[in-house]
Amino acid sequence: MTALSTTVPVSGPRSASRAGSLSGLGVLLRLALRRDKVMLPVWVYAAIGSVAATAVSFRKLYPSTAAREQFAASINTSSSLRALYGPVHDGSSIGGLTAWRMGAFGGVVVALMSFLLVVRHSRAEEEAGRLELVGAGAVGRRAPLTAAVGTAVLGNVLVAVLIPVILIALGERASGSIAFGVSLGAAGLVFTGTAAVAAQLAETGRAANGLCGALLGLAFVVRAAGDAAGSNGPGWLVWLSPLGWTEQVRAYGGDRWWVVALALGCAAGLTAAAYVLVGRRDLGAGLLPQRPGPAVGAAWLRSPAALAWRLQRGSLIGWSLGFLIAGAVFGSLANGVLSLLQGNAQLEQIIRRMGGQQVLVDSYLATMTNLLGMVAAVYAVQAVLRLRGEETGGRAEPLLATAVSRLRWAGSHLAYPLAGSALLLLAGGLGTGVAAGAVLGDVGGRTTDLLGGALVQLPAVWFMAATAVAVVGLLPSRTSAAWGVLGGLLLIAYLGPVVHAGQWLLDLSPFTHVPRLPGSAFTVEPLLWLTVLAAALAAAGLAGLRRRDLG
Repeated sequence: MTALSTTVPVSGPRSASRAGSLSGLGVLLRLALRRDKVMLPVWVYAAIGSVAATAVSFRKLYPSTAAREQFAASINTSSSLRALYGPVHDGSSIGGLTAWRMGAFGGVVVALMSFLLVVRHSRAEEEAGRLELVGAGAVGRRAPLTAAVGTAVLGNVLVAVLIPVILIALGERASGSIAFGVSLGAAGLVFTGTAAVAAQLAETGRAANGLCGALLGLAFVVRAAGDAAGSNGPGWLVWLSPLGWTEQVRAYGGDRWWVVALALGCAAGLTAAAYVLVGRRDLGAGLLPQRPGPAVGAAWLRSPAALAWRLQRGSLIGWSLGFLIAGAVFGSLANGVLSLLQGNAQLEQIIRRMGGQQVLVDSYLATMTNLLGMVAAVYAVQAVLRLRGEETGGRAEPLLATAVSRLRWAGSHLAYPLAGSALLLLAGGLGTGVAAGAVLGDVGGRTTDLLGGALVQLPAVWFMAATAVAVVGLLPSRTSAAWGVLGGLLLIAYLGPVVHAGQWLLDLSPFTHVPRLPGSAFTVEPLLWLTVLAAALAAAGLAGLRRRDLG
């Protein structure tokens, strides 16, 4: 294909009008929304469902204003809890506590939604070659990027509108509810612009997502450092993070709209930069230089397993380091959990009836290991779907044209969701155990307990990975359904207990059946059943992969 568009030349939009550069935008936007008819609602539901469940939970836990203010005071005196969630700006209302609890984490959810959607419909389309096919028609140079950005903008607008509707329906103040919803939507728009720029810089969708993910992680760490420091340290670090801007809006505690304007201005600037960059590069190329590979492959790259390691190692190493750091952060906050009891006689009495402070700490650590397991499931599904990426990218066919069988090729990649997820959980459990032991005074015992608590999540992670294998093998054209299933089951496990969902619904998630260690009794039966079901799903998927046509 020599022509990208009959309207705009490949070299850029300089000779075309603005209208010409956006030719075909409506068709591309409808196509993107059709492709995301499952993914986009799941992301929006994850954001608004988390907020609604949090508000309902706080209403039940702290029904009186005095109880809420006492709880807020204990949070603001704990630097570790401020680092995790930020400070409470309005502790007298349910809305204020909800904004505190979901400010940073809600920002992470909308940021993930935004950059995954933008990269999916821009850089990933170029990498797969589909954008060249589409561009051979009357499609403007900037239309694909505009459609990708428009899809993410729609998701953030829905979040910004629906969250206030839900909070107002729950009886919270309208101005604070609107400020909170808009602040989350604005954070998502900042990362929409970030992804639009990353899609011009990187040459692959994986690299663009990795760049956005690294920036999101940096934004969270910078915000956490500023919040933990408070007024006695470099609290100004909060202003360097888009996630910090979300909490600095101070919904229900001041409603500072000029901070929203700051985020929207940053988003507009990043998006404008992306539009400039898209006209300065060739289709399929990125602006960041790519390191050329050697003229002759290494001697060890002579097997499918070696090739899979070459393709998967970067992701595995990055995820492992992330789990180790996240575990260390979670573990270091264990001592801060005890500060919640100071001056809170009602909560202290409840904890004493449950078994004392040890129960509270164990419950917190068990929740963190469960969270690590859920995140490991994301890695596992991502690693499985690399199979489909190799297939649609045309890289699997030359390999399978040799004496390599399909099962051998698939097995080389499936070793990573199987063993790689175990490595992630080991890193997370080690980081959590060492850090928790350091602050609680029992490094050896805590490390042993939390390594076990992390590894017990493996059967649930394998079940999610096996579900993705079944989708790739039996429904290759619906691989996005693997993400939909993962998101749905994770939401059930995360929000179901908070909203007191029925047991039949909770039982749908594999993470419901995992023993919560440390602190609860260990039972092997559910782990065996999960492993058997995972093996059956994986076998069905591999059988389908062996029989169906490639592509």
